[in-house]
Amino acid sequence: MAVFSNSRWRAAAIVHRMDILLTGATGKVGSRLARRLAKAGHAVRAMVRDTNRAGGLAGPGIVLVEGDLMRPGTLDTAVRGVDAVVHCAAFFRGATPGQAHAINHQGTRHLAEAARKAGVGRFVFTSTGLVYGPNGGAVASEDDACAPVDAYPLSKLAAERMLLAIEGLDVRILRLPFVYGDGDPHIGEVVPLMRAFPPAQRMSIAHHADVAQAVSRLLAAPAPAHRIYNVTDDEAPDLAALFAAVGQPPPDGSDPERARAFAAVLDGRRLCDDLGFRPLYPRLADAVAAGQA
Repeated sequence: MAVFSNSRWRAAAIVHRMDILLTGATGKVGSRLARRLAKAGHAVRAMVRDTNRAGGLAGPGIVLVEGDLMRPGTLDTAVRGVDAVVHCAAFFRGATPGQAHAINHQGTRHLAEAARKAGVGRFVFTSTGLVYGPNGGAVASEDDACAPVDAYPLSKLAAERMLLAIEGLDVRILRLPFVYGDGDPHIGEVVPLMRAFPPAQRMSIAHHADVAQAVSRLLAAPAPAHRIYNVTDDEAPDLAALFAAVGQPPPDGSDPERARAFAAVLDGRRLCDDLGFRPLYPRLADAVAAGQA
């Protein structure tokens, strides 16, 4: 299967230059997204809690601005004058239910309210495919019922529903799968966590380049607002293949019950049909062959 060029993506996905506030810019997804948005010609305002500790993020097309999701008074300046907000900040692994709710739900509410008051044109929220919950490995589409079991997806689903209920704010939601590539050690990091999962269990994935492409398409699309999209590669590899990509033996399958929470496979057709998305790396094997896994 063909791997599309970055120039083809930029030509298709970018309509005009935007001033964008990006949260989570020091994280795995946000840091790579910031660089790609800036390279595509956007002016990126990366929100961090302490600019003195994030100086390495600044660069051509990227400026730092201080803001804290849990201090609403700091957000008005951060959102002032931007065309769009891309909200990637989240408390993920290791979060207690209270921490996940505070950052991922209440913090998102604070940011959305500031954006609405400032008249921001678009608000892109990166959520997670884990909101579907255990479904036995069935393919999950955006209109399917959600029944997450862990604190992180529970808080993300609550944030989604809150955002979609806000009037006067153009919200677009992107549900991410497992994200990899671009020098991110993510695959290697989850090997110990998934060592007991069934080796044949499939998992949706997306390369960082394709997450950036999807975000750019949501930013560029004139409509529709208040719509949810899954983003995923064309092929959901099994865990044995995922482990093999970093030279690890397959998982041993000793704890299939814990693995159930990660068993959903995402249906990415809506993003393709509505917005013309095509993965730059359709399969994990394509990224491995290109040295980009």
